[in-house]
Amino acid sequence: MGMIGGGKDAFIGAVHRIAANMDGLIELSAGALSIRPDIATDSGKTLFLPDDRIYLNYEEMLEKESKMPADKRLDFVTIVTPNFAHFAPAMLALEKGFHVVIEKPMTFTLDEAKQLQKKVEETGLLLCLTHTYSGYPMVKQAKQMIKEGALGKVRKIWVEYPQGWLTKLTEREGNAQAAWRTDPSKSGKSGCMGDIGTHAAHLAEYISGLKITKLCADLNIMVEGRPLDDDGNVLLRFDNGAAGVLMASQVAAGEENALRIRIYGEKGGMEWAQQEPNSLLLKWLDQPMQVYRTGTGYLGSFAKHNARVPAGHPEGYLEAFGNIYRNFALSLSAKINNEKATPEISDFPTVQEGVRGMAFIDNVVKSSNSDEKWTEFEV
Repeated sequence: MGMIGGGKDAFIGAVHRIAANMDGLIELSAGALSIRPDIATDSGKTLFLPDDRIYLNYEEMLEKESKMPADKRLDFVTIVTPNFAHFAPAMLALEKGFHVVIEKPMTFTLDEAKQLQKKVEETGLLLCLTHTYSGYPMVKQAKQMIKEGALGKVRKIWVEYPQGWLTKLTEREGNAQAAWRTDPSKSGKSGCMGDIGTHAAHLAEYISGLKITKLCADLNIMVEGRPLDDDGNVLLRFDNGAAGVLMASQVAAGEENALRIRIYGEKGGMEWAQQEPNSLLLKWLDQPMQVYRTGTGYLGSFAKHNARVPAGHPEGYLEAFGNIYRNFALSLSAKINNEKATPEISDFPTVQEGVRGMAFIDNVVKSSNSDEKWTEFEV
């Protein structure tokens, strides 16, 4: 693996490295870790990269690595830069023959996302999008149970993602994470909905197996002086006729990362919460509520494949992130060896989800700016 971005003091870069290293399948071999030469060099040395594989920019890294012998060159690059700096390195990596792992949202605009999708299809290379929450074992269990008809036809989806960390004008108080996420030139046309609303929308589609077809959005700027939305509510319609509600807010004072989803069908409902991720609640019309737990023998093959330790040992955010990397690495190994990857191994977000995520942002902003009740979901 080669890493673009994620130098010292960068939050998400360290998370990616921990996740990639968790199963011993991936070695960090090169990096262009910062646009600042001093940080790029210091970060590379701290991570024990060879001097000749510490690069000062991604262009140099991709050019030199592409000319190395097959047994030494990088297999893939992971891109952990802010939103505005996703597209160019991803496109160049694909053009140079490297597979790609990339942070969400995938690009800065929907057009860029479509260009990446076209390039992935042209090259046949893999692109993995790190929608972390789809990596939790009990999320996998929920998806498998719905696919197998446990709830019957899905009728209602509630998904919410409240945070409180932007309740104040934190971006003007030295918080670098807040500064770029609330800057339209770096984050894009949406703040809260682009940052965490996309996670909620992806989780709703991922678990249910349904696609959003219409939406009605109301985006808000609650903190005076902030240029992008920090709060929003969205009504959803899905392709089977199900109705949905999506709420995302970064001004829910006192909340941490309280992502939660509830899905109801003809026979019953299920509930999963990111802050209690080892449990999946099943609620039935005609029998007591059940609690499914990570690591137990009664779970399906997808949940079992993505669990590492026995029941009762907490598996959380880092392990879910690790599952994304492990499944990608196993799929990539299968591809290199001309083997067929199993459905469990192949279960990670791809460029298609990346395009839908960017389309979600576009459609939410369009709907919020419109006087029409419903906006057709266009990709």
